[in-house]
Amino acid sequence: MSHKQHQQLIDALQDCIVACNHCYDACLKEEHVQMMTECIRLDRECAEICSYLAQALCRDTPFAAELASVCAAICEACGNECKKHEHEHCQKCADACFKCAEACKKIA
Repeated sequence: MSHKQHQQLIDALQDCIVACNHCYDACLKEEHVQMMTECIRLDRECAEICSYLAQALCRDTPFAAELASVCAAICEACGNECKKHEHEHCQKCADACFKCAEACKKIA
């Protein structure tokens, strides 16, 4: 399957990477950074798996479904954690994560 057939997912992955990286950076600058540690950790996990999946899809990986399943789980975990925090960057990150998880589930 050509990576062009996965373009919507690749776009969602890219949006999620950007949102997670922004959230990660913003969380580190929060006054009570100790309360943000799980959010920060999951932002990194999520950005990394999304980046890997996007690259793998561009290589036409034979493991697209398996990787997408793992990515969806991590995106949901990150989205659920970010949703707990009222910061705008966390809320935007949660939205991007949930959209990405849904896009991943379509090929998982």
